[in-house]
Amino acid sequence: MGKIIGIDLGTTNSCVSVMEGNEPVVIANSEG
Repeated sequence: MGKIIGIDLGTTNSCVSVMEGNEPVVIANSEG
């Protein structure tokens, strides 16, 4: 099965996460 990702494009902040097993993991960048 392929990777499942979630993308939240907010007006101030954005967030990307990926499912690893049954848990979502947020992908952090240099700003956190």
